[in-house]
Amino acid sequence: MSFSSCCLKTFTWGGTPIGKEVKLANHDSYVTGDNKDAAVLLIHDLFGWKYPNVRLLADHYAREANVTVYVPDFFGGWVVDWELVEEERFDKIDLVSMAKQNSREVRGPEMVACAKALKGEHGFKRLGSIGFCYGGWGICYLASKERGEKLVDAVSMGHPSWLVKEDIANLTVPIQILAPEIDHSFPPELKAYTFETLLKLNLPFDYVHYPGIVHGGLVRGSEKVDNEREAMASAKNSAVAWFKQQLH
Repeated sequence: MSFSSCCLKTFTWGGTPIGKEVKLANHDSYVTGDNKDAAVLLIHDLFGWKYPNVRLLADHYAREANVTVYVPDFFGGWVVDWELVEEERFDKIDLVSMAKQNSREVRGPEMVACAKALKGEHGFKRLGSIGFCYGGWGICYLASKERGEKLVDAVSMGHPSWLVKEDIANLTVPIQILAPEIDHSFPPELKAYTFETLLKLNLPFDYVHYPGIVHGGLVRGSEKVDNEREAMASAKNSAVAWFKQQLH
């Protein structure tokens, strides 16, 4: 399993997250919003649960879609070295160990535990999940028929990594795909398979194509670059509209 080099390019948005840190199924988590009936489980990308852009996105979803958003730490405390990222010394980041420590076998059951806690212990009646990059496979894991029960009511993913055909073929709930044009982790062949398979499954889906945008650009693009700024805003608005439709 590998990550696109674009995963490691980042710009931090302005603003200060307004949520708080809590525990969810024994995971450190960021939570924002106050809706008692509808929640969204946001599965973070390579930059983790403390990444400002992810928390700011969670704040937007909570406020604009009227949901409570949880962002658990699914890396067990591991945090990418920001100095290496800023200096673009990507070869010094041990992604091999990171991939082993945060595999499907390790983190998948933890994601399930968080989803169950939200619908059980916390009493949410409707639950969505959204994931970017690393989080893309995670939302499919939660929505898979292999789970044997309905954990989520709708999902969304942006520039997913580690995705395989079975993830799509096993989906059981409505899904939104936010897809940059240039994405080695979600290549044209897999995009085509996704579209064709969802039609065969007859599941409601929303597919949004972002011309000229690269993998990672919907979370980590630059506000100073016109097309990147517009794509980030569009993806946020699309996710908000999706969850407003599916969870209310």
